[in-house]
Amino acid sequence: MRRVRYYSHGGPEVLVVEEAAVPEPGPGQVLIRAEATGLNYVDVQIRRASEPGTLFHRPLPAGLTGDVVGTVERVGEDTDPALTGTRVAALTEDACADYVVADADWLVPVSAGLNAEAASVLPTMGAVALGALRLSRITEGDTVLVTAAAGGVGHLAVQLARHLGAGTVVAAAGAAAKAGFLKEVGADVTVDYSQPDWTDHVRQVVPGGVNVILEAVGGDTLLDCIGLLAPFGRVVGYGAANGDWGTVPILRLAALKTLSAFSLLALRAAAPEQARANVVELAGLLESGQLRAVTTTLPLADVTKAHRLFEERSVLGRLVLTP
Repeated sequence: MRRVRYYSHGGPEVLVVEEAAVPEPGPGQVLIRAEATGLNYVDVQIRRASEPGTLFHRPLPAGLTGDVVGTVERVGEDTDPALTGTRVAALTEDACADYVVADADWLVPVSAGLNAEAASVLPTMGAVALGALRLSRITEGDTVLVTAAAGGVGHLAVQLARHLGAGTVVAAAGAAAKAGFLKEVGADVTVDYSQPDWTDHVRQVVPGGVNVILEAVGGDTLLDCIGLLAPFGRVVGYGAANGDWGTVPILRLAALKTLSAFSLLALRAAAPEQARANVVELAGLLESGQLRAVTTTLPLADVTKAHRLFEERSVLGRLVLTP
């Protein structure tokens, strides 16, 4: 089978597609024959991170994380044999391959009628968007701002905010050219956070401040977002696209503002039933057409091109590889 590896840190050119043996599922695991694999931007940061001890550094050689959609070919020891032949989606650490091993505990059932590329948002991206919004305690009529709104999590968060009762949804992306796409997925207002006056534009639209912000950029953008909050407003961070979470002086939060961070793995550990219920809800929204997963698809052999698109920040929605 084919799999993706890199043996040195660096640009997209370090990614190689190589031949390898089909892996064997261990106890509590399944072997999945992949139909589609949703890629994660965080792997760009991990691939680049050559300095040990930094936030994104991982040992070499390494593969790419992702959400695999496919059919269970066989199961490991102490795993329900009835899973064999079922169509599932799963987040895995080594996702870009024709066959992938995944833990059985967090498999997401995927109906036959659901497009594989769209289903790739279920295990992680959709679950992060919905989980972060729920952590924000969003209420009917709230004004919601989403940064990195044109990305895999962001474009889902824009739609889910509306589903959960948001009044006005402001979508912030790093390029003005993405405004049309953001309008298509339901944003009321779009802003380009790469511009120095972007917060002024938000204040013009929402003079009383923003109630809920989902923040995925980090650094100065996170600080800007805190400044945009209304009294009792909440920022939920779930990523650091610029490579650095940054630091937040406590006085920035003194005006009745709240900052929290969402982790899908932490939710699974602390409230597993809620985490599973979120995924069931997401699947229903996708199947009914109430939630739209926008995807760009390339063949597995073009993984280097896929990572170049990530680095150009030109991807709208989720980037997916197929066999």
